[in-house]
Amino acid sequence: MRSRFLVLRALRFAMILALLLAVNPTADGDPLADRGWVWPVQTVQLLRPFEAPAHRYAPGHRGIDLAAAESVRSPADGRIAFAGAVAGRLVVTIDHGDGLVTTLEPVATGLVAGDRVARGAVVGTVTPEGHTRPHTLHFGVRLDGEYINPLRLLGGVPRAVLLPCC
Repeated sequence: MRSRFLVLRALRFAMILALLLAVNPTADGDPLADRGWVWPVQTVQLLRPFEAPAHRYAPGHRGIDLAAAESVRSPADGRIAFAGAVAGRLVVTIDHGDGLVTTLEPVATGLVAGDRVARGAVVGTVTPEGHTRPHTLHFGVRLDGEYINPLRLLGGVPRAVLLPCC
């Protein structure tokens, strides 16, 4: 009886893992993984991961939150699409072309819409306002208008590894 339970448990786990891998492509097969993007902060500490919503208007976390005590950099070459306040938060939006748009908040900047930015160039500094904790940067990415996990552009979502059970 116990061995049947363990087999069923292993099958259930394998099905869940297959679903997760279908939703979150790995670096091995993701065409976005090798675009050469850089982290928008020098020292990387992930505070909150991307949480895909069930549908377009469902709750979720459409980006990642990073500890950010320093300057904020552009993750790739692009052009400032927007820099200003949205709902009381300072936001910088960068259009990278090919349907990719980055949103960084809360970020104060002297840049204006139309300014070109290079990959790794400083675009501003984190401010204390925002929907995150102080000294936290929210980094969101849209591809053709849909939010995607920014980790896909930073080398890919880590590959799942099955560990032996029991």
